[in-house]
Amino acid sequence: MLDIVIESRSAILSPAVKVKRILPFRLKRMIGPFIFMDHAGPISAIPQQPSTLDVLPHPHIGLSTVSYLFGGQVTHRDSLGVEQIIRPGEVNWMTAGSGISHSERFEDPSSLAGGLEMIQTWVALPERDEEAAPSFNNYTPQELPVYTDKGIWMRLIAGNAYGLKNDVKTHSPLFYLHVVLQKGAAFGLPLEHAERGFYIVKGSIEISGVTYTSGKMLVFSKGVDPLILAKEDTTLMLLGGEPLGERFIWWNFVSSRKERIEQAKEDWKQGRIILPPNDDKEFIPLPDDRFKPSGSAPRPEPLS
Repeated sequence: MLDIVIESRSAILSPAVKVKRILPFRLKRMIGPFIFMDHAGPISAIPQQPSTLDVLPHPHIGLSTVSYLFGGQVTHRDSLGVEQIIRPGEVNWMTAGSGISHSERFEDPSSLAGGLEMIQTWVALPERDEEAAPSFNNYTPQELPVYTDKGIWMRLIAGNAYGLKNDVKTHSPLFYLHVVLQKGAAFGLPLEHAERGFYIVKGSIEISGVTYTSGKMLVFSKGVDPLILAKEDTTLMLLGGEPLGERFIWWNFVSSRKERIEQAKEDWKQGRIILPPNDDKEFIPLPDDRFKPSGSAPRPEPLS
């Protein structure tokens, strides 16, 4: 049966970037290990100064961020010294573990000529990996298997589903796919995972005579095999996997322990999570901190 329908809510990432926030939701905090999901765009009216789209350096612990673009281009910089241009169809998987900071910059106006649209998810880490060393991996579209059938196109972003697998490094059993359906196509969810859901990026689908439109996430019980009928050309993001247990989330921090989040707050406030070496002039302060970023912010010291 259909467990819940989650309506996306509006949230603001930067002065020029408003997003649809899907997870976490008060009645459904996680789907498998997925604890956060934002849909940015489509933004077709790009500001004259693309830098107003920028997300300044900010910290994470206890999770992996997954950035996936439909259009546009983003420059990722992190405290490991990684600088990566993120393009449509790639998977950019950053594991925060014990602590990392990163920024997202829009530095090439020409790359935004066709607009900007992206999905960002957070994947909570198993307790054994919550304090793992941070890492970043970029996977090109050529590394991601694609399956096609009549009216169906799908790319496996991570995990395993429908017999597809790839080499994207994950820490727990999960699946994550980009699916495009032509009008009239029929589709079903993978059955092998405990928790499953899909987000309607654009278009609309019908299940058991009920129509669901873009901006909604549908979550299903284990073993249920819904028939998903595309009412028009439709794009979906499918995700889920095995549950990890309770997780606490505050701002950009995720942990199985409340006290670890309190430590992360203090680490960021005291500068013990370093900034990206090529992007260390400004940063986002704690939401409840009176300090405001300035053009001469001190470089935080590394974690001991």
